[in-house]
Formats: sequence, structure tokens, C-alpha cells
Amino acid sequence: MLKFSAQPAWTLAIVAGALAVPLEACSQQTVVWQLDTSVPVTYYIAEALPEAGTREGDRTLARWALEAWASQTDSSIELEPGPEETATIRVYWVPAGAGLYGEMRSRVTEGRRAADVFVHPDTDGLGRDIALEARADPLFRDAIVYLTCVHELGHAFGLGHTSDFEDIMYSFQYGGDFIAYFKRFRDQLSMREDIRQASPFSEGDRATFKTLYP
Repeated sequence: MLKFSAQPAWTLAIVAGALAVPLEACSQQTVVWQLDTSVPVTYYIAEALPEAGTREGDRTLARWALEAWASQTDSSIELEPGPEETATIRVYWVPAGAGLYGEMRSRVTEGRRAADVFVHPDTDGLGRDIALEARADPLFRDAIVYLTCVHELGHAFGLGHTSDFEDIMYSFQYGGDFIAYFKRFRDQLSMREDIRQASPFSEGDRATFKTLYP
């Protein structure tokens, strides 16, 4: 169990919704649902949490990740900021155990499906190779935080894990070169603002999302 001081009494387990390095307890997520997009999807992004390794601008990365998913439909899903108590999607910054990038926990609010996303933004806790690369290259660090947000928000929208290394919904339980996974996105960036324009999605990601949200 992982206990986070960011919110009262948050106690979280490493579950299948997590983007994590290979763990015996991590299995492929099979539960798929849809959020109610007949009304605006409300969201809440928590303030920076210094003890979790959050940096200025991480909240913007989370918002860009949310907008990236919403733009994958032919008619973009409408997003609106909402109060923490009732927001459909809530994003929190949390300190986590070594190797854990993020986690999604489903919930129900006002009778509708909803989700909480927890992101571990401290790249020093993700292994020596990742840590060294992120310290030397701030855009690589931002790419990791952004892609973690995109991945976990994918779970919030109802997408499960895949075994295709090209997918943003790929699960690290299948192994692979984790630095290469993030660097292929980083290599599209010349400056931080480019994150908003570069696509983190594969054709498979787009097709699955459009199946859920035509």
C-alpha cells in the first residue's frame, strides 16, 4: 500500500490501472467503460505538491494531456474546470514508491462514472537511467510527466492496457526500452510549448478512443 499525504487519508494500492515498471502484481486491465460526454466533462487539477516533486507548469501539462484526449473525437469532447468535490476527472500529484509512474482509480460522482488520476512527477524516483536523463534534459522530464498524465487519463476515459509498444496505453509490464518509449516523444520537441502540438497517440490509441467516443 502507498500512503500519500497530499489528500486526507489517501491510501492507494498498485493496481492494473497503473503505468509502472514490471511488477508481478500488475496485470492487464480489462475493465472498459465510458464517461458521460453528453454533458461537459468537468475536471480538477490539484495544486503543485513540492514534496511530490511537482514543478511549476506541471498543472499545465495535465491540462494539455486532458485536451489531447478530448480532441481525438470528430466533435471534441467539451471540458470544463469543476469543483474538486464533484469533478468527473481529478488529477493529483503524489509521492510514490520507486518505479511507479502513476495510477487511476475509478469512482462514482452524482450517479456518473468518474476517475481520480495520481501522477508521480519526481523522475528521481523512476530509476537511475531515467533520473540522469531527466536531470540533464528538462524537456525529457516534462515528456515523462506529460505522457504519464496522458496514459492515466486514458484509463480515466475507459481505455485498458495494451501490449503494443507504439501505444500510449502500452503497459510497462511487457518490458521494453523505457527511455526509448519517452524519447520518441521528446525528440518531437524543440521547446516546451511543442508538447501541446506533438501527438502522443498511435493509430491504435485513436481507433480505440473513437470506438468509445464516436
